[in-house]
Amino acid sequence: MRARLGLLPASILALVVDFTSAYKALSDNFLRLIPSGGADLDATNGALLAPLLVPRLPGSAGQTAAQHHFVRFFRTELPRWELEWQNSTTRAGDGDVPIANLVFRREPPWVRPGQANLLTLAAHYDTRPSPPGFVGATDSAASCAVLMHVARSLDRYAQQMYDEMEALGEHGGTLAMDMGVQVVFLDGKEAAAGRPWAGPALAGSRALAAAWEAEKRGPAAAYGFPTALNQVRLLVLLDRLGRRGGPEVPSYVQTAAWAYRALATVEARLRRLALLETPAAQRFLPQTGKRADEFGGAPPRGNDHEPFMARGVDVLALFPDDDDDEHAALGGEDSLDPAAVRDWARIMTGFALEWLDMMEVEPVSTEGGS
Repeated sequence: MRARLGLLPASILALVVDFTSAYKALSDNFLRLIPSGGADLDATNGALLAPLLVPRLPGSAGQTAAQHHFVRFFRTELPRWELEWQNSTTRAGDGDVPIANLVFRREPPWVRPGQANLLTLAAHYDTRPSPPGFVGATDSAASCAVLMHVARSLDRYAQQMYDEMEALGEHGGTLAMDMGVQVVFLDGKEAAAGRPWAGPALAGSRALAAAWEAEKRGPAAAYGFPTALNQVRLLVLLDRLGRRGGPEVPSYVQTAAWAYRALATVEARLRRLALLETPAAQRFLPQTGKRADEFGGAPPRGNDHEPFMARGVDVLALFPDDDDDEHAALGGEDSLDPAAVRDWARIMTGFALEWLDMMEVEPVSTEGGS
């Protein structure tokens, strides 16, 4: 975790500094094989997205339904992923309201607690309390569905890579080998003060960041991160993506500019190969040439990056900086651009495959996925 290097042993520091230089791009062949999510990301009948398009207030039946949707998907399609529930409560009105974060984690089978460095992909799944009936298609049901698609797309390659490493007797011991991924669905983001629900904002991300910071890890074989939070090498936070009109996502934080550029390069290459559905001239991630003096230091306030950044985590925040984001309406499927949702699914999958160094298990060339 580069923003907290001073907290890590020197042996780990050298490996961390070397990490970004080892980042390996996918071939054109591999990019062509990345699936878009297709019908699963359809707002009306899609297996990933449609079940989320209900109001999802903390403590409500819609929240429980969303949790069951996540758990059922991973148990049936990705059974090797470990599930961690991070539960807390927040005060709202005259009582406490349950806040439940779900963390799905995939690590190499040989690692000990605290040994793997983790790419962490996150989105909030709760909805605003007003207007009544708000379903938050882009805020942020679509982002949650995209992350489910990314996890499924990664899994087969992760298993192949882990199997091949074990067959060769390469049982880790370095950051370059011991790479994993976790997908986080955050609760309680929309509990803004002054709303009818009247709970504190960012309740879920605050609780999770604090819990991970306090969670001590045991000794590892060759190195070990002191806490669960130290294992988060990069937090990628998705919010308000897939809107109509194709809003651009700025590069907010200088320490994560390398990750923004890598993601933007994946987008540009997919567009060059005509693998994205949104207009060829469109760019979701245009700020690849931003100078150091142009960074403001943090993304706009009021988003789930704040508790993690306050603790030194590097964050790639993927959300527009405007406020024209469906909040005046019910946030239904008419606020979505289906092509943009599928494009984000492809772009995020490509980035995660590169981060995990999946060129080691590049498939044989076939026709591109759908």
